[in-house]
Amino acid sequence: MGGQLTRHPKLNMFTGIIEHQGTVESLKANAEGGRLKIHAPTVTKNLEISKSIAVNGCCLTVVAVDDQHFSADLSGETLRKTSLGDWKPGTRVNLEQPLTAGKEFGGHFVLGHVDTIGRVTRLAPEGDNWWYGIEVPADFARYIVPQGSITIDGISLTVARWNASLAEVAVIPFTYEHTNVRNKKIGDAVNLEGDVLGKYVERYLEARSWLHASSNLTVEQLIQQGF
Repeated sequence: MGGQLTRHPKLNMFTGIIEHQGTVESLKANAEGGRLKIHAPTVTKNLEISKSIAVNGCCLTVVAVDDQHFSADLSGETLRKTSLGDWKPGTRVNLEQPLTAGKEFGGHFVLGHVDTIGRVTRLAPEGDNWWYGIEVPADFARYIVPQGSITIDGISLTVARWNASLAEVAVIPFTYEHTNVRNKKIGDAVNLEGDVLGKYVERYLEARSWLHASSNLTVEQLIQQGF
């Protein structure tokens, strides 16, 4: 006798290599959620309703699209955990479509699940490059590794300097010109996502610690831990 198939949610993967930019056309939001409309004529021809796109590193689902714009619905949780609530008409945003088979992998694994918000502390030129400093919350600091990867507003970047709560990255001219980094001001909010590989290591170590502490392991306990 056949069983019922379980439908699992689709998992999108991004690389943190920004392909397009857009500007906020409108944002209608309240505590329960809202709708975002983006002017992005360079990418709309590739979009379809129900498809995903990362907007400043936040994976959103397209609910409407025309030649010049696309729209996405926002949950209250998305507004609380990301910088979207600060956006205004004209805000420039980074856009990336999900990774597909055969597409070059140029950055690092990015899920489009924003962990927290950081604040810009520095944007200063040094020769042809720029130093970009971000203050990160204390509970996100464990994901910062010098010379490791971090996603800032959807951009795959490498942590060059790390001091307590301040992460600094070196931005090359191409990235500066082709992302919203050049529009940032001190104090601006940015979306942060930690390296997913680091999160898996953290989860593994937590699970090992928990297993050693537990002498009466059950199947139910394993399920609760995500195994």
